[in-house]
Amino acid sequence: MSKTVGDFFVERLYEWGVRRIFGYPGDGINGVLGALDRAKHKIEFIQVRHEEMAAFMASAYAKFTGELGVCLSTGGPGASHLITGLYDAKMDHMPVLAISGQAPRTARGAHYQQELNLDRMFSDVADFVQEAEAPAQVRHMVDRGIRIAIARNGVAVLILPGDLQDLPYEDPPRHHGAVLSGIGYSKPKVLPYETDLQRAAEVLNAGKKVAILVGAGALGATAEVIAVADRLGAGAAKALLGKAVLPDDLPWVTGSIGYLGTEPSYDMMMKCDTLLMIGSGFPYTEFLPKEGNARGVQIDIDPGMLSIRYPAEVNLHGDAAETLRALIPLLDQKTDLSWRRHIAKHVDDWWTTMENRALQTAHPINPQRVVRELSPRTPDRAIITSDSGSCANWYARDLKIRHGQMCSLSGGLASMGAAVPYAIAAKFAHPDRPVIALVGDGAMQMNNMAELITVSKYWKRWSTPQWIVCVFNNEDLNQVTWEQRVMEGDPKFEATQQIPNVPYHKFGELIGLTGIFCDQEQHVGAAWEAALASDRPVVLEFKTDPEVPPLPSHITLAEAKKFAETIVKGDPREGHMIAGALKQVFSSIIPGDKE
Repeated sequence: MSKTVGDFFVERLYEWGVRRIFGYPGDGINGVLGALDRAKHKIEFIQVRHEEMAAFMASAYAKFTGELGVCLSTGGPGASHLITGLYDAKMDHMPVLAISGQAPRTARGAHYQQELNLDRMFSDVADFVQEAEAPAQVRHMVDRGIRIAIARNGVAVLILPGDLQDLPYEDPPRHHGAVLSGIGYSKPKVLPYETDLQRAAEVLNAGKKVAILVGAGALGATAEVIAVADRLGAGAAKALLGKAVLPDDLPWVTGSIGYLGTEPSYDMMMKCDTLLMIGSGFPYTEFLPKEGNARGVQIDIDPGMLSIRYPAEVNLHGDAAETLRALIPLLDQKTDLSWRRHIAKHVDDWWTTMENRALQTAHPINPQRVVRELSPRTPDRAIITSDSGSCANWYARDLKIRHGQMCSLSGGLASMGAAVPYAIAAKFAHPDRPVIALVGDGAMQMNNMAELITVSKYWKRWSTPQWIVCVFNNEDLNQVTWEQRVMEGDPKFEATQQIPNVPYHKFGELIGLTGIFCDQEQHVGAAWEAALASDRPVVLEFKTDPEVPPLPSHITLAEAKKFAETIVKGDPREGHMIAGALKQVFSSIIPGDKE
């Protein structure tokens, strides 16, 4: 049998190092699927329940491996389903290749079934998108698409019409109008000039109260960040995507920043005289120093991210680890550590406040307690994923990350429904590591329950069975409910916010997983221990209180007024809501019972 375009396509992916594809089949991509089968499992195909989840998995796979993530769909609706997950990759700067089928070339332009103008549809999300028209074109499409995705940390989309996939493959001819491409790409060392490093060092050395903000771009630079912070006597806050950059047992690490952040992070940013941002696109400038109050230095591998959050005096285009290593010898060792002692005291007080908040009684379980009880029990090499929504607040504030652990979530896009596909991709990327997903019941109902079937299908292939999805069941789209109250001054709108009570743990049991249900706060720790000891993946369901407010690190007067308006207008859960808010606000003054 002669080599088809599909066969060549799969072979070329393998030569580029692709070993795993997340996807869902359809007749528009059958030629490639047949080639994957004929390739004798050189590339593993992971069958998901929905193409959106395949794209999320590709994005997460790139995050947890540093390699190219790959997803696949048929054309038409299969291709359109990929869009959300691809935007997640685009906004978090992850290298992802999407492969899509298409209607036959002979039917293009005829309003044919499942014929969409995919190149136009993908044009915003992708750094490279191309639809193939001839067999000899496919070679340079694959080579250029993959190279661009890796080099730019972005999305590439390759579209293959169904009839083209089964044609005999032809190499490009050596004549005018044809191109010959090759395989391979190695990222360069990107390092600023010495003069720019010296300018940055002068700014940082002059600072008496230096604050550092790290993001995902600093994930490979933990040792360098610590060395710089120690030289400068600095404190460090973490954007959500940079949560794993620094362990939370360092006394000068203030934790997350922003609406999901901590009081020490806010205090540090408001009082610092110098700000060093490393690999972060943290969006909320109101949580950074007021313009003019602090001098700024920023390091980023993407020049488009420089000086768009805080006006830096020195902008350094470079890799975080390489740039910091070159910067360290130019930095003076600070001898006055009063600033760092101030930060450490605030951090210590903050963890006490967080413990008190988590131990406040709720009806039936305080969601903060769920994560507080998890923190000391997380295995050393655990990978933790979080969904968007109120569970992200507890992930950001209450989860203490240790050295050697990994964690992530949908950052720039902040999409619901990413935690479970992220956790599945994490387990395929690192089958020997424990994986834990924190998910709200809204996201579970939206699209995550179906992907538990994917877990049920594949978990026996993993070298260890430790995979847990923790569901916060509060029958409420909780983050938006609180946003309505605090940002809009509106009471909870039950028509949009109330969601059905679903026995998630029983669904897990139904498909062969372990199901655990907990609705008593004194049993939260034991529930986690049972889940971590299970011989198979676990759906761990906690019945949590929706009236525990996800308090921001700093409550503005405007937010306080809006909350007062909510009370005046009358909230359907008014009494419980007020009691829950007061318990949290005064928890540092009136501690809860400690066990």
